[in-house]
Amino acid sequence: MSSTVIRYRTKPDAADENQRLVEKVFAELAETRPDGLSYASYRLDDGVTFVHVVNGEGLLDLTAFQEFQRNLGDRLEGTPDREPATQLGRYPA
Repeated sequence: MSSTVIRYRTKPDAADENQRLVEKVFAELAETRPDGLSYASYRLDDGVTFVHVVNGEGLLDLTAFQEFQRNLGDRLEGTPDREPATQLGRYPA
């Protein structure tokens, strides 16, 4: 399964909006429950750094994710770091 870790910082005044858009992605995932996709998102304690971990395919097809990406560049400070990763384990499986 392909895994990707994405980390970025938002502008301070855009962090809450970014979180709201991420929460909409999770709401759509709860409704559609796509097979073969695992997705986790974190807002770090600094309040402006976000980390997303994606395993599998299908996230790009979600309407809420497309909305999240639409103005992402306007919310960011700098560019996101995106790295492929190999999952070593997961609990619960």
